[in-house]
Amino acid sequence: MDQIRTGKFIADMRKEKGLTQKQLADLLSISDKTVSKWECGNGLPEVALMLPLCETLGVSVNELLSGERLSDSDYRKKAEENMMELMEEKERSKRNIRLQICVAVFTLLPAFALIIIAGLADMQTWMRWTLIGIGCFMLIGGIAIAAALDSHMGTFECRYCKTRFVPTFGAYLAGPHTILTRRLKCPNCGKKSFCRRRLTH
Repeated sequence: MDQIRTGKFIADMRKEKGLTQKQLADLLSISDKTVSKWECGNGLPEVALMLPLCETLGVSVNELLSGERLSDSDYRKKAEENMMELMEEKERSKRNIRLQICVAVFTLLPAFALIIIAGLADMQTWMRWTLIGIGCFMLIGGIAIAAALDSHMGTFECRYCKTRFVPTFGAYLAGPHTILTRRLKCPNCGKKSFCRRRLTH
């Protein structure tokens, strides 16, 4: 989906209804910053807000995702295109997960193996330190690659305002995390929380 086109469409429909960003935000029980973010093309409305937003603006979900009013003849075609885009995005996320697993298998495991061999095997000191150095280099490189892939795989959802966002790489690395969440600062409401991972944007 074209976020900029959808954002412009939201702005046009809001103005057509004679609503300000603040009035639209109040009707949806969200902040006007969230509406501004949508209209600037910096994100799409969350799934839970799609129907209320469409009802308020007098458009269909299909029209919202397409970023334009649709005639009856175009409606089905656009619905199929939007569905295909959602499926492709989900498939991209799955490919990223598989790529992360490959990175772990081909870099992290050999790195640990080298370090263990260097610690247990009988060898000269210079060779031991060389193996440990190579193992550490592979370990750091593997972690960096996996983190870079993971930080842009889908989005994180703020617990407070439900905004979905992609964190900076620095914020991602510095954020304490569990398996499904990471402590990040929301760019919309500015609050820090354990944001839940979402595989779609």
